[in-house]
Amino acid sequence: MPDTDRPDLTSLAAAGPIAADGRLPLIGLDKAEMTALAVDMGEKPYRGTQLFQWIYSKGARTFEDMTDVSKEFRTRLADTFTLERPKIAQEQLSEDGTRKWLHAFADGQKAEAVLIPEDDRGTLCISSQVGCTLTCRFCHTGTQRLVRNLTPGEILAQIMVARDALGEWPTPKDDSRRLTNIVLMGMGEPLYNFESVKKAMQIVMTGDGISVSRHRITLSTSGVVPEIARCGEELRVNLAISLHAANDDVRSQIMPINKKYPLKELMEACRTYPGVSNARRITFEYVMLKDINDSEADARALVALVKDVHCKFNLIPFNPWPGTPYECSDRKTIERFQEVMTSAGLTCPIRTPRGRDILAACGQLKTDSEKLSAKERRVQAEEAWAEKEAQLVL
Repeated sequence: MPDTDRPDLTSLAAAGPIAADGRLPLIGLDKAEMTALAVDMGEKPYRGTQLFQWIYSKGARTFEDMTDVSKEFRTRLADTFTLERPKIAQEQLSEDGTRKWLHAFADGQKAEAVLIPEDDRGTLCISSQVGCTLTCRFCHTGTQRLVRNLTPGEILAQIMVARDALGEWPTPKDDSRRLTNIVLMGMGEPLYNFESVKKAMQIVMTGDGISVSRHRITLSTSGVVPEIARCGEELRVNLAISLHAANDDVRSQIMPINKKYPLKELMEACRTYPGVSNARRITFEYVMLKDINDSEADARALVALVKDVHCKFNLIPFNPWPGTPYECSDRKTIERFQEVMTSAGLTCPIRTPRGRDILAACGQLKTDSEKLSAKERRVQAEEAWAEKEAQLVL
């Protein structure tokens, strides 16, 4: 490839880990970046829009699929870039129809995504990190050390793999969609990887791309208070808060992040969340832990805590995982808890556990990925770039 036709690879490196053959991923670039790439390669700007639509609306798996793009341009793209999804290290199907994918990314690190089908919707729960920054005591993911943040492309690829499996390309434009909702409730804390999450979700919301409305996207946080307002201002998606306790003592015990951002600060961030209203309420997730947070007194304290917050609750029966010290509250206790909440005028359904038999339920996700040292990451990157430069010379 002549130097004048060679794209600026350095500017695209952030899209994701380099593939084993040294090519760079295009999944993760937005329309402006694809337009700049096309121009950089000597093409007209509209070629960038074509690339964007082929990748995110039509789900192209190879450049040869792009039938209205010149063969010469397709060949040059294929020499340098890849449209590969992460490898599926494992796929599991629950007895209730829930599907879980273990994604293995280009550098070998892994994260999970879960598709929950229902009669009127299909919800995909995706991850934002490999492992997790936090150490919530009742969460299986919290027992795995944070390995790294996922890139925008790796976040998007989880959605694209699900679309592949469902045969939903091109992007459906009507009520026939089976993947209708996206929740950032998988592995990791989304607000600790906000830039990547923001870029990925902006691509998801683009009308001529994956095209999922912001009203059907929910970001779940454990309470990273400084980033909550930014989420509402810059993404305007639905907000869910992993609450799980009505007072600071209990919450700090089971969710150490509460020591940094206590309930008073968290509730104020919820009251002032941009766009929040009775028609667009914050969801509080509340896992039911036997003899920890499940008394009627806890329920009454919750009612007082969320006063003046436009909100609703999901009561989540605790989903056990190997080695957990916690037990799920019994059904009668959960129902009594619910009665206190609903009598105070709060919407408070009890969530039906899904995918427990394949460890796909809320709080059960975990992989075997381990964090590399800085030296190991540097060596991997240097080897990949050396291989790519050798190919460009040839």
